[in-house]
Amino acid sequence: MEGARLAGSAGRRTRVTDRVARWLDERTRIGAVVRAWRDRVFPDHWSVLLGQVVVASFVVCALTGVFLLFFYDSSTTPVQYDGPYAPLREVEMSRALESTLDLSFEIRGGLLMRQLHHWSASLMIAALLLHILRVFFTGASRTSRELNWLLLFGILFASMAAGLTGQVLPDDMLSGSSLAVLDGILETIPVMGTWLSFLVFQGEFPAGAITTFYPLHIVVMPAIIVVLMVMNGILAAVHKPPQFPGPGRTESNVVGRPFRAAAVNSIGLFLIVFGVLTAIAATVTVNPIWNYGPADPGNASAGGGALWYLAFLDGAQRLVPPGWEFVWLDRTWTLAILVPVGVCALFLVTAMIYPFIEGWITGDRREHHLLTRPRDAPTRTGIGVAGIVFYGVLWAAAGSDLIALHFSLSTDGIVLTLQLALLLGPAAGLILTKRICLGLQRKDREIVLHGHKTGRIVRLPDGEYVEVHEPVNAYERWRLIDHDSYEPLVLRPDEAGRIRLRDRARATLSRWFFQDRILPITASELRTASNPRQPRHRDDARTRAPHLAP
Repeated sequence: MEGARLAGSAGRRTRVTDRVARWLDERTRIGAVVRAWRDRVFPDHWSVLLGQVVVASFVVCALTGVFLLFFYDSSTTPVQYDGPYAPLREVEMSRALESTLDLSFEIRGGLLMRQLHHWSASLMIAALLLHILRVFFTGASRTSRELNWLLLFGILFASMAAGLTGQVLPDDMLSGSSLAVLDGILETIPVMGTWLSFLVFQGEFPAGAITTFYPLHIVVMPAIIVVLMVMNGILAAVHKPPQFPGPGRTESNVVGRPFRAAAVNSIGLFLIVFGVLTAIAATVTVNPIWNYGPADPGNASAGGGALWYLAFLDGAQRLVPPGWEFVWLDRTWTLAILVPVGVCALFLVTAMIYPFIEGWITGDRREHHLLTRPRDAPTRTGIGVAGIVFYGVLWAAAGSDLIALHFSLSTDGIVLTLQLALLLGPAAGLILTKRICLGLQRKDREIVLHGHKTGRIVRLPDGEYVEVHEPVNAYERWRLIDHDSYEPLVLRPDEAGRIRLRDRARATLSRWFFQDRILPITASELRTASNPRQPRHRDDARTRAPHLAP
């Protein structure tokens, strides 16, 4: 009897649950949403994990930030330190620095949380930069995904701003030096520089910046990052996930793992990221504020520099030749600050709008859900490498003094070398990368037409010695030749017989983009290569030709 009562109670609960679920589904259609996500398929490729590492690192950074929030005091009231760190006892400092020192030495697990917060923020930005490069080089920013590309840059800028505002909160000597640089940059801006400095520091340098940056760091920037990530996720859900070409993969389907397997992999990846970050935070010291001491407007920390992801701004200023100032309208205009900031801003804006520029040049308005191998888009890949060289030179210039110190070199010589690299390096990187991509395409063409070399030498009946080649399988052939092949635009007059300047510029850029290209393999060439009666091992003059389009 007792078992029957329990069975009847369980049956009633099941019926009630079914009715509630049916009632919710009828009014919210949540069941359709759940079924749609359950049936979704996600591509299985290692590069997809970069975006997941960004999200996992942000979650770790947010959780550790909540922990630190309970113990940090943003007050700039001067106090005398009386904590366990003996070298700083009875030293006057702000309450912000004292609370950070207490968090590091007196709160159990506080130092681990501080370092975990710092390392997770760095990993997030590093993974985000790699994810942006992956999206660029594979063509995942083309038509239908331009907004995702812009959102990625929005997340990057918000993350950098969060890192900058968080660095100054301890109010130590290193953060004080960063604030001095920031104040100098703001005050060099014509007309509004003084007002911007007053807005940031609230008339009290440098302590006023903590009052300004604290709410930005704990509320505004995290909220912006969350909103942008959600928007990026919604747009990614609307479009099909991009995938690399292959057998069975088209613009209208997705081949990969189901949602359940992808979710399990994401959870496992989060645990791996959390574990690795915890191990690094427990063994590698970062931002040891006790070595720097309290901030002092009259001093700067020796060997200190900007955050690694903002170092390119510092490096741009170091590469400016001396004497870039002039007086106009009773004001001193410092080009040594304005020009580097303007060049870096132009670089970032160009990177943001690049998908629109490429789409205008190619005239391609189709939706692209298949990714492109970098070698199959030589000009785009060359432009990406040129941007990396440009950013890398500026990044290296930020440590020119440390390079000179550790390698016993002349600082002027290092700066001159970096200046030449900044002018010549991007162009050299573009040209070399483009030629390498074309060479790899030729190699793929040879493999498709003649197969892989086996190292076996045979003698023909006529006495000739040739090497035997092994034909490629269908999957590899698909991977090597399945990509779009663009042609330069042909310049034609309109109905009135005129050729507009815009059309001339577009045709010129199109020729520059696609004039040097490898012609696609024709069907007759494939039939010849797949016919066993044809001598695939022959290496005639036509095969050795570069196959460049006229």
